[in-house]
Amino acid sequence: MATYHIDDDAEAGKVAVPRRYAWIVFALTFGLLISDYMSRQVLNAVFPMLKGEWVLSDTQLGLLSGIVALMVGLLTFPLSLLADRFGRVKSLALMAALWSLATLGCALAQNYEQMFIARFLVGVGEAAYGSVGIAVVVSVFPREMRATLSGAFISGGLFGSVLGMASGGVLAHLMGWRWAFAGMALFGLLLAALYPLIVKEDRIAQANRTSKGCGGRNPLRSLYSSRSVIAAYVGSGLQLFVGGTVIVWMPSYFNRYYGMETDKAGAAAAIIVLCSGAGMILCGMLSDRLCKARPDHKISLAIGYCLGSCALLSLAFALPVGVPQVLLICLGMFIATGTSGPAGAMVANLTHASIHGTAFATLTLANNLLGLAPGPFITGKVSDHIGLDKAFQLVPLISIAAAIVFLYAKRHYHKDVARLEGEQQPQAADAPLIDPAPTEARA
Repeated sequence: MATYHIDDDAEAGKVAVPRRYAWIVFALTFGLLISDYMSRQVLNAVFPMLKGEWVLSDTQLGLLSGIVALMVGLLTFPLSLLADRFGRVKSLALMAALWSLATLGCALAQNYEQMFIARFLVGVGEAAYGSVGIAVVVSVFPREMRATLSGAFISGGLFGSVLGMASGGVLAHLMGWRWAFAGMALFGLLLAALYPLIVKEDRIAQANRTSKGCGGRNPLRSLYSSRSVIAAYVGSGLQLFVGGTVIVWMPSYFNRYYGMETDKAGAAAAIIVLCSGAGMILCGMLSDRLCKARPDHKISLAIGYCLGSCALLSLAFALPVGVPQVLLICLGMFIATGTSGPAGAMVANLTHASIHGTAFATLTLANNLLGLAPGPFITGKVSDHIGLDKAFQLVPLISIAAAIVFLYAKRHYHKDVARLEGEQQPQAADAPLIDPAPTEARA
């Protein structure tokens, strides 16, 4: 049977994972990520109904949405660290069950206070899923596929957001807003029940099986001990400043400058979101395909993605409104999000495999603090003074700063990878090799 040999991390030993099983793990983990974002974003589809039924203000509605993002930001790192220590598969199943049950609680809420508590619990359940989920995924595939997997996995958030708003709107229109939440909850609970039955801790090439007694060294140091991994965090966050800002403000841009109604503006913006998601996947695949022999070349591609998106988006927002502008925005956003794959691969290659969940949590934190959170806010402030169209002409320039940071990472990448491998070498000498035969036989 065809297998993937997971032998790139010295402390993990020699592990063979059947290819079919690896892709099943990916599909289930990716499916839960989509459920995560569907449960998070379905609220946006039913805002008008909640506002009318409970006589809510826009501030109250905003709090229902913002409390999820707040809890994710506060709890991503500590919960990822706990998952790395106590078992990623079990932790993912518990997270999914919690956010799904909390989403069901939203469907049953009788007033604003109950809805707020339920949304709070949705945020707690979703807090560490993205970072721990991608750590599970990269553990069952070879090193040379990490950019593809990172880009594809992260794109699930965009696809889940679109599906959550679209399917939630349909369910709310046909059956009422409560069924919109209930539909998301039932989908999540089904996957949460299947996940631990199929994905087994002892069948994935998870390095912390063999990383006990790491030669007296603290693997957590690898989160921040190299210049290139810090640059990966910063470069990824800066580039997402551009992508996140355009996604948030595009509906308003279409409404103000193209004269579109709210529903049409949202649909047009959704197309750009889908282009961004496709870019994450395809640019990650391109990085892996072109850079098998030289992983550091992925950083060169990330630099190219930054500069290419800067050029395309700058040109797009300098053009008058029309089809050419929209096409250039779609192409620019396709490339702008392409850095997600190379950045994720860098983080995986530059940190100890036993704390990959925590490492991706750190990347998520940087993406939010440097990009997704300040980008829309700063752009809104600038827009108040000079207009959204002029503000959009300035946003792509942040990509130049991201390219400079990735260039700095490229200069130190080989040295930092060699140092990490040297630190892990004593552990590898003591750790027994894991015989791939039993894994293949079980498949």
